[in-house]
Amino acid sequence: MEQDTSTQVTLFRTIKESLPSNLSFVHEISELLEISYDSAYRRIRGEKELSMDELRKICHHYHISIDSFFNLNRDNMLFRSLAIGTDGKDFLDWLKDICTDMKMIHSAHEKEILYFAKDIPVFHYFEFPTLFAFKVFFWHKALFPPSGSGNRFNPGAVPEEILTLGKQILANYNKIPVVEIWNQESFDSILRQVEYCYVSGYFNGKDEALDVLSVLESMIRHMQQQAELGFRFFHGEAPVGQEGMYKIYLNEVLLGDNTIHVTTDGRKSVYLTYNVINLLKTTDEVFCKQIEDSMRNLMQKSTLISSTAAKERNRFFNHLAAEIWRVMEEIGK
Repeated sequence: MEQDTSTQVTLFRTIKESLPSNLSFVHEISELLEISYDSAYRRIRGEKELSMDELRKICHHYHISIDSFFNLNRDNMLFRSLAIGTDGKDFLDWLKDICTDMKMIHSAHEKEILYFAKDIPVFHYFEFPTLFAFKVFFWHKALFPPSGSGNRFNPGAVPEEILTLGKQILANYNKIPVVEIWNQESFDSILRQVEYCYVSGYFNGKDEALDVLSVLESMIRHMQQQAELGFRFFHGEAPVGQEGMYKIYLNEVLLGDNTIHVTTDGRKSVYLTYNVINLLKTTDEVFCKQIEDSMRNLMQKSTLISSTAAKERNRFFNHLAAEIWRVMEEIGK
């Protein structure tokens, strides 16, 4: 009985630590279990045992694996899915999930994001509507063939609600200490996607494809300026920020896999990407530590090109610009 009570107290403490500090934990449990504040307090302190139904409700609501508390099987890990198509979720719902998590990360006193990028991190697209529209178009083509978002690209097709939500996500991302690990291949995919859509006839002529590439170059140069300053800011606005908030490492050995490791007030979580943009999230301590150790080891074997190493940084971004010009030349023939 003593062990059961200890486990119950640990369960509630873990849940409380995962919630934003401005929420009333007692109120949350009271509402979830439909009990009084006094009854909620007694369960949180371990004075009253949870029933099996109450335990089920709590674990389901907070996406908690009972295995992790009873150590039934350390080979099993619980992941939460943030996916389009799950429970009828569409792209807007997916963005809302991302926005909720980003706000929670930003609200923490101590926070950090480590992003091992196979592709350009999605957050960069949010302040360039033409590029964002192209990515949304391509994602729909990849996720929902053959109809998706129409037969041809329309740069004005993205609803204002989605554009606004993307900027809200970026506003929080810009204020979080972020480390991004890139390689050359991180930028190749967007060029291949533009080429593919042009050859497939998804653009309304070559000028539209060239416009997307021109905006891509603007984004690349904006990323270069942010790397030089060491902090993120909105394109077109005066650069204001604290140096060291944004770090970019160039890795020339391993390909990225779009893995994101998040630390919030000592708590760890990991997001894994699958099926183009869908995400799996876990807070499993062992798994998160393995990912963090691997990423920090990779950082030691990579070149820091933000705030320092101007020669390497300029060489890298100039090469990216040259690749964009090459594709523009091919399309413009």
